[in-house]
Amino acid sequence: MIRLEKIYREDISPKLLKEFNYKSPMQIPGVSKVNLNMGLGEGSQNNKLIQDAVAELTLIAGQKAVISRAKKSIAAFKLREGMPVGCFVTLRRERMWAFLDKLLNVALPRVRDFRGVPDRGFDGRGNFTMGIKEHTIFPEISLDKIERPKGMNITIVTSAETDKEGKTLLTLLGMPFKK
Repeated sequence: MIRLEKIYREDISPKLLKEFNYKSPMQIPGVSKVNLNMGLGEGSQNNKLIQDAVAELTLIAGQKAVISRAKKSIAAFKLREGMPVGCFVTLRRERMWAFLDKLLNVALPRVRDFRGVPDRGFDGRGNFTMGIKEHTIFPEISLDKIERPKGMNITIVTSAETDKEGKTLLTLLGMPFKK
């Protein structure tokens, strides 16, 4: 069992049960999946950029990244339907907990001038999305081997009903929200 998962099961679940007065342990919110997404606009013209992003996202996630393709053609962006525009990974179970542990305890503290994560990324249903400007904060990425830093979005999907429950869950897990 991953360290963060063990903390969730032994410490955080009872705290949430007590704080929100749930009638059943099945109502306690948990993390169901984590989505990692890299959007690469110029990837439609440069196939090497897409392949590099897939390799780097695979290293970060520990699971093979999938190329996302354009759903429709947009002439202003020189984009045709089916062209590659980014890559993504969906993590569940052990890989999800391992990634969250790495994100909260290794990657976020490496961000320069870090003052916390803004809490405006909630969607109204307890799910949280945050953006990272440089994927080089992850220890798997070697600065010597990358051509240029890429941004990425991280979405943490929870089973919480409200943003308040989701924020409490993520705060107890160790997400450093801005004060």
